[in-house]
Amino acid sequence: MDVLLIAESRPPADVLEGLLRGLDSAGATGVEVLVGGSWVLAAHRVNPINQAQVRAALEPGTNGTTGGRIVEPTTSFLTSADFTSTPTQVAIGQAVFGGRRIPVVAGPCAVETRDTMASIAAAVAGAGATGLRGGAFKPQTLVYNFQGLGRSGLEVLAEVGREAGLFTVTEVMSPEVAGDIERYVDALQVGSRNMQNFDLLKRVGRSSRPVILKRGYFATVEEFLRAGEYVVTHGNPNVILCERGIRTFESQASKFILDLNAIAFLKRRTHLPVVADPSHGSGRRELVTALARAAVAAGADGLMIEVHPEPDASWTGDRAQTIDVQEFGRLVEQVDAVARAVGREVLVR
Repeated sequence: MDVLLIAESRPPADVLEGLLRGLDSAGATGVEVLVGGSWVLAAHRVNPINQAQVRAALEPGTNGTTGGRIVEPTTSFLTSADFTSTPTQVAIGQAVFGGRRIPVVAGPCAVETRDTMASIAAAVAGAGATGLRGGAFKPQTLVYNFQGLGRSGLEVLAEVGREAGLFTVTEVMSPEVAGDIERYVDALQVGSRNMQNFDLLKRVGRSSRPVILKRGYFATVEEFLRAGEYVVTHGNPNVILCERGIRTFESQASKFILDLNAIAFLKRRTHLPVVADPSHGSGRRELVTALARAAVAAGADGLMIEVHPEPDASWTGDRAQTIDVQEFGRLVEQVDAVARAVGREVLVR
């Protein structure tokens, strides 16, 4: 039996050491600290016969602790609203996800020239965006497609974001490049294809940067939450879940289907912020604004939008889902109107 031991407060090192000894003598082998800030321990291979002793080791005053509880997780727990009823708020730069105000992240699919990126950053900032997105390393289904500028793209993204007063986010594709990316951007994105790249999830879980975790287009909501659990259990509580569309039997109306049901459900199921990507969620630029409005009405805590001054001339294959800067301005205005109707507002830089 595997259990989680949830303490009411984080004890000093000597108390923690005493508790670990007490748990070991109670038969809870393989105990490891998972989340230091909230002080969550995982005890593996707990003999059911010894469970009473394990519970006793967590009693207030025992081994110097202030008390705690034992949980037998059969599914994701630390990302669940059962773990805490207080919604988690995640700050990236000056923006906060999970509060009353709704941040909007905008930018091209991939980082392009410095002049193009500076133009995009200034335009989206002027229209109300608080974050700048852009891929320096791009996963492509077709090997011949543009796969990003790499480190030079990170430098451009960081520079133009700073100049425009926008926080920056880019995708990390492997544990090996995570360290380089952390030095340049304010937040890490785990893309849809990597939602179950468990080595990557563990690595970003050890990062000091907030993580925007995109739902795999193949994944159930529970699988999505379990991916988030990997990040949180490795020490990073600053996780933002992003609904970016799933694949269904529909192939004519849109490339993917933005799962609005999942947004509303996740707002009840998890304490983590939930954002939406209506660009990938539809694959069609003429649907992006409508889906952005719907996502906010369903409870989304933020939006990620692909924007380019000349969508049909962008460097990647995502041209069909990219809107121009004029449409982005209209999108922000309309989303703000919907947000105010449900007691919120768009966070403007």
